[in-house]
Amino acid sequence: MKAFLVLEDGTVFEGTHIGADREVISEIVFNTSMAGYLEVLTDPSYAGQAVCMTYPLIGNYGICREDMESLRPWPDGFIVRELSRIPSNFRNDCTIQAFLEENGVPGIAGIDTRALTKILREKGTMNGMITTNENYCLEEILPRLKEYTTGKVVERVTCKEKHTVEPTTVLEQNGPLSGAARFDRISYERGVREKRPSLVRELNGAGLRVALLDLGAKENIARSLAQRGCEVTVYPALTPAEEIIEGNYDGIMLSNGPGDPKECTSVIREIKKLYDTEIPIFAICLGHQLMALATGADTHKMKYGHRGGNHPVKDLATGKVYISSQNHGYVVDTDKLDPKVAVPAFINVNDGTNEGLSYTNKNIFTVQFHPEACPGPQDSGYLFDRFISMMKGEK
Repeated sequence: MKAFLVLEDGTVFEGTHIGADREVISEIVFNTSMAGYLEVLTDPSYAGQAVCMTYPLIGNYGICREDMESLRPWPDGFIVRELSRIPSNFRNDCTIQAFLEENGVPGIAGIDTRALTKILREKGTMNGMITTNENYCLEEILPRLKEYTTGKVVERVTCKEKHTVEPTTVLEQNGPLSGAARFDRISYERGVREKRPSLVRELNGAGLRVALLDLGAKENIARSLAQRGCEVTVYPALTPAEEIIEGNYDGIMLSNGPGDPKECTSVIREIKKLYDTEIPIFAICLGHQLMALATGADTHKMKYGHRGGNHPVKDLATGKVYISSQNHGYVVDTDKLDPKVAVPAFINVNDGTNEGLSYTNKNIFTVQFHPEACPGPQDSGYLFDRFISMMKGEK
């Protein structure tokens, strides 16, 4: 079946329909990751967007449900050059086509994704429609595209009720250390699945309790803390700050999430109350932006954002550069940053935009990128250890 991608500037791409059979209007963004398409699909930060994967072949290792970052895919649509219909991977549970159909995600394949990416880089992120209607009318579609906004998507993706992620008590629970995994075909055929390799070598967070404010959290954030021995209590995004403070936690995490941070007005007010305590706080992505807004800084929408697993960031304290996983379309304005409140801690090596803040006279640091890194490199996982040291009162 034919499918069409119509952009709000009037550009039309013709390709082949994939996924669910329905029409969708969304914000069109691109991701430069070569692998990790399942983690991209199940990242709640993509709610309200349709994702174009720039790597030309997607789906070749199928879908492994153990690697999902949430219980379902969140993008409105999926755009690829070629979709692999025959996965080759012993961990595969189903094809990506079946996964998209099962979860109601429409898409388009067979278009020139390089040309689409060039348009988005030159003109900026724009809205678009994926449709199988060959009799579409541009005059009717374009006004609808210009009207589309993602809205308050955080409330859509956050958990419905508080729950606890239990801590690891012995390192073996985390799975084999990285480099020690093996494939046992006989055990596999009996349904036994070996856990993913782990990079955690010490339960340095044993005994610590962390509150995680779920703004659209990927599961690996709570997992990264639990694997280090922390007990993690996950709270819905609209939880009053007083409820979290009364829990007497050793630390608070603010998660990643979708949409324009300025739409989260009520959450920002509650985060300011958390800032006013002496509880150590670590924030990622949207949480980083919301903490900045709560303390008087500003944010703005980027031309086309950072989405991929190969973005270099520089730690200004050490001068070291790390390769990071990123997914954001907004950024904190450092020119409107009060140094009495916070100072830049990380910058993006490619374009100089802010990638993290250290808060003055506070046990608070925030980053724009993803140290939990699914998908992506594990370079900055040490930030969870830094947070644990902060909770312990170590320098």
